[in-house]
Amino acid sequence: TIRPVRRSYYDPSSAPGKGVVWEWENDSGSWTPYDMDVGITIQRAYEKQHPWVDLSAIGFCYVIDFATMGQINRQTQRKRRVRRRLDMVYPLVSGTLPKSQSWPASPGAAAAPPVPACACPQCLLVMSVKATVSAAGPSTATLQPRKAPPVPPTAPKAPVPAPGAKAPDGMAAVRGSLKPLAAQGGRRQAASTPALSSASSTASPPGAGSSKASRPGLSTLNRNHLQRLAIAQSRVLIASGVPTVPVKNLTGSSPVNPALAGITGILMSAAGLPVCLTRPPKLVLHPPPVSKSEIQSIPGISHTCRKTTKKQAKKGKTPEEVLKKYLQKVRHPLDEDCTICMERLSAPSGYKGPQPAIKPDLVGKLVKCGHVFHLHCLVAMYNNGNKDGSLQCPTCKTIYGVKTGTQPPGKMEYHVIPHALPGHSDCKTIRIIYNIPPGVQGPEHPNPGKSFTARGFPRHCYLPDSEKGRKVLKLLLVAWDRRLIFAIGTSSTTGESDTVIWNEIHHKTEFGSNLTGHGYPDINYLDNVLAELAAQGITEESLAQEKD
Repeated sequence: TIRPVRRSYYDPSSAPGKGVVWEWENDSGSWTPYDMDVGITIQRAYEKQHPWVDLSAIGFCYVIDFATMGQINRQTQRKRRVRRRLDMVYPLVSGTLPKSQSWPASPGAAAAPPVPACACPQCLLVMSVKATVSAAGPSTATLQPRKAPPVPPTAPKAPVPAPGAKAPDGMAAVRGSLKPLAAQGGRRQAASTPALSSASSTASPPGAGSSKASRPGLSTLNRNHLQRLAIAQSRVLIASGVPTVPVKNLTGSSPVNPALAGITGILMSAAGLPVCLTRPPKLVLHPPPVSKSEIQSIPGISHTCRKTTKKQAKKGKTPEEVLKKYLQKVRHPLDEDCTICMERLSAPSGYKGPQPAIKPDLVGKLVKCGHVFHLHCLVAMYNNGNKDGSLQCPTCKTIYGVKTGTQPPGKMEYHVIPHALPGHSDCKTIRIIYNIPPGVQGPEHPNPGKSFTARGFPRHCYLPDSEKGRKVLKLLLVAWDRRLIFAIGTSSTTGESDTVIWNEIHHKTEFGSNLTGHGYPDINYLDNVLAELAAQGITEESLAQEKD
């Protein structure tokens, strides 16, 4: 299976033109580059000496603060480090930009290879392979086993053609890398190794000057052929002790991954690089089986199960009465915008929905954070929310009162199991099991009266049974009671709507690996989840409130 690739061109004055790459620090402590368009936006603001740049204009809920070199999530206030690298130099192209080209070539395409855009080794390699595919055409070539000819132990390795050297035919690059492979195979393997053969081009194997073996174009190779060729290369190189470059051969039901690994191996061989196929680490979602007698309760936490029921609506308080606790009236507002309706505070509110029973020109200031809004807008915002007696500042996310969510009814179990998490070998593990059944949405949900699904339950999550791990669990119990762990919405993974989704509080669902980013080791996870809980208004003070 072959997928198209593309090559993008950017202005020399842009971030990639100057060799600038912006990266963010992920949970494992390594650095991940931003997408090119995002990096260009960040670099443009950086060059203009802006103190920060808001990425919401290009679809990302982040702010980059250049003073602290940090990335801030506007919803959760979670911070990550960012950095600017200057060592990514891309080749410059002068003149007219090349026309878009497809690969592999169609059966009727001309055999002449296009002129490369530049003379870098990568472009020369790709062009040589494309020339090979074009020259082979619609041949009926197949992979055939061939016994490698015996080579004396003192026989030198066949030289690899120098980059840019012209060869007699289009297969020069691939042939040059397969010659030493066959030579090593004669020494190390009695079994036959696969060789390329075709009726259109010939080459003499090392040590057999008169014998000829034909080779096909890459377009004729199927999944099995690619795997056989790449695995044979790997075995010979490993046995010979030649230093190799690992290429992951991802497993799975799709034929794409093994085929791509095979193609990668062939391309690297064409460049004179030895190749070794490796398999990725195994995904370990769950711990070894645990008997009931091995399960223990968590010290300092009573019970091992918590249930939630439907929302208990608070009665007797109007929105105006709720807001009165958190606001101070402002008689002479400054000449600035209300960030809810975007109208000037000195003018009436621009809210056009159902009109609250309050004058549209009144202005109030939130007592904790000091941000100022139209009272009309705040009442409308409260009526459109959860109506739980709490209020969250739309500018800085400061929470007033006790914030609750719309999590559907379910059950949360928690206990200690006698196994250690990677990176926490000094303690046992807290296992959390969430179970939420499907049901019908209530009045607080996006589509009241419509059924919702609950995929992937029960969901198993893991924490280290350390002091900080138990602290996180206690706060998660508060979040569960306040219905903030889950919500009903659209899944970012499957795109399914009206389903149970996570609600901005990350959990670790891999027990013994971290292949998806949701496992261990992760030295920053406990601190990050504490910050996410705090963004929901859940701190150590919340534990005292729950006891009261």
